[in-house]
Amino acid sequence: MPLECGGLPDQLSCEIFDPLIPTLTMARTESDREDLIAEAVALVRRVELRVPDRDEIVVAGFRANGWLSIYFGPDPMFQFDEQGRLRRAFVSGQLYRTQGTTLAQLRRERSEIETTLLRRDLTEQQLVKFRNEMLRAVTSLREPLTHGQTVLLRQCPVDDDRLLDDLMAGLDRVLNTSEFLAPPISGKR
Repeated sequence: MPLECGGLPDQLSCEIFDPLIPTLTMARTESDREDLIAEAVALVRRVELRVPDRDEIVVAGFRANGWLSIYFGPDPMFQFDEQGRLRRAFVSGQLYRTQGTTLAQLRRERSEIETTLLRRDLTEQQLVKFRNEMLRAVTSLREPLTHGQTVLLRQCPVDDDRLLDDLMAGLDRVLNTSEFLAPPISGKR
């Protein structure tokens, strides 16, 4: 029974491989997502995987420009550029964005009349810790993929025979890049 990939052309659909999969809830900004693989239409090529030793479902995929995003359940999420460098992340309920040489932690502060986004740059020690934790998370996906230990639950588009191979190559770029952070995001300070 195909599941339409919200917003994609009719000929592209997601195949449900396991009808007993748990509902994936994804924390994004203020609202939870019911079904990330169906709602993540910016990821034009994406998979939903069950990974050993992880309770949550993993969704990973690529934007049209080749950027890789990985969602390890509701938290954490990492987004990488085409060279495997970190652009954005959502970890422990906090948003992060590359500044080129460090990560900025972004926090929303709300009042009755406005919402302000507060920025704090990570120290070198915090950046090293963040990178190590990110690499552990990526490795926890790459290793079981290498050994055929993941279960493919769904993918969009269904007939993309190269998607898992491209995902492994993307994970390898992340794990092997000499530059951890992407250049600063244009227009952001």
